[in-house]
Amino acid sequence: MVSIPVLFAVGCNTGVQTSETAANNEIHGRVPDKIDFTFHVKPILSDRCFKCHGPDKNAIEGGLSLNTAEDAYMALGKKKDHYAIVPGDVAKSELVNRIYTTDESLMMPPPESNLTLTQYEKEVLKKWIDQGAEYKEHWAFIAPEKPSVPKTTNTTWAQNEIDQFVLAQLEQKGLQPSEKASKEKLLRRVFFDLTGLPPSVEQINNFVNNDSPTAYEEIIDSLLNTMDYAEHMSAEWMDIARYADTHGYQDDFERIMWPWRDWVIHAFKQNMPYDQFVTYQLAGDLMPNPNAEQILATGFNRNHKITFEGGVIPEEYRIEYVEDRTVTFGTAFLGLTFECARCHDHKYDPISQKNHFELFSFFNNIDELGLTPGGAGKIPKPYMTITEKEKNGVLSFVQLQKSTMKEVPVMIMNEMEEIRPSYILNRGFTTSPPPRYTPIHPNPYFLSRKNIPKTDWGWQNGFSIKTTL
Repeated sequence: MVSIPVLFAVGCNTGVQTSETAANNEIHGRVPDKIDFTFHVKPILSDRCFKCHGPDKNAIEGGLSLNTAEDAYMALGKKKDHYAIVPGDVAKSELVNRIYTTDESLMMPPPESNLTLTQYEKEVLKKWIDQGAEYKEHWAFIAPEKPSVPKTTNTTWAQNEIDQFVLAQLEQKGLQPSEKASKEKLLRRVFFDLTGLPPSVEQINNFVNNDSPTAYEEIIDSLLNTMDYAEHMSAEWMDIARYADTHGYQDDFERIMWPWRDWVIHAFKQNMPYDQFVTYQLAGDLMPNPNAEQILATGFNRNHKITFEGGVIPEEYRIEYVEDRTVTFGTAFLGLTFECARCHDHKYDPISQKNHFELFSFFNNIDELGLTPGGAGKIPKPYMTITEKEKNGVLSFVQLQKSTMKEVPVMIMNEMEEIRPSYILNRGFTTSPPPRYTPIHPNPYFLSRKNIPKTDWGWQNGFSIKTTL
């Protein structure tokens, strides 16, 4: 959107619904009564506008960024006499004029971008501005609040409060609920959803012939107590945790991480509380008097690739291992991309390069090598050894093969006594030209998992590590 004087609105009078409007509303549903920035507006701005008017300060056209309210409400042009968005005033909002005009030299998005807005999307933006153009933070940074149950036109279909939310969205989009599934289909759906496996013919027949009003709930309860359910749920977590039984680089030697896999399955089978599930994996070794289960759980942090190639620079690859743990933490627990901030302040998430290496420092204090000598069969330290005694005790869930393996080594976390200093790496590389290191803190030894007081592993509004920099 370039900076030129305000145009008279072209096509902004939407008092009469055009055939195009009707067609778009039939496809997308009617424009919501209350426009929400996160759900309705930001997806449009992100897909059609942010390439030229987004958070990347180096790519902004016309001096306009629509990424934040402060930028979007700014006066534009040399005379500072017009605005892209004037909250509550559609007529003075140049954005509305530009998305409705038929003049290709002024139209937004411009025709050469090969991006277009549907009539429905235009109406959403227009109504959003009319309602005050409220911006919101990224959804991940907004504390969840319990919403009120929506009212619906159909008052007989919903059987619970969740159904009310589903039905409200269906009605919003002009859709009707599907017909109720047969008992056979319903059983297959719940089996595949909870276990990833189909029901047997016998299970189908038993369910079809069970006239109890609680038959469906009974099936769900029984499935939630099966090993099939635990394994099915664990599969997605193991993807997030980049689980593998080989090291990943070059020769891709085999390694033993399956005891950690067995722990994850065990955790789901026991319905372990999420806070405990997370704490054990991130810092089980730092728990007061940690037992073998808590230490084994920290194998989560060691699922990264490890090289045995003789020509590598050991420190470079040790840094890569720490980076992997850092990025995995951001992905798995924060839903954020930390990779970008390794080299520079993040353009799209509120993470600076300093923030990145502050988090990096928490995973930088184990006694590991960037290059493990010895090749195949060597287990990179630190690791624990699971014995028959432990297998028959606290680690009874680990599936040891008694005929071939009496003791099993598995990689875990173990903090060094002397804290390793962490620095902001120049462009994220250990091999970059000097000065390559910038202290994170006046005392570079300050940040480590070891320096987090045990009482500061907090669980308010989700997981947080509280420390004072």
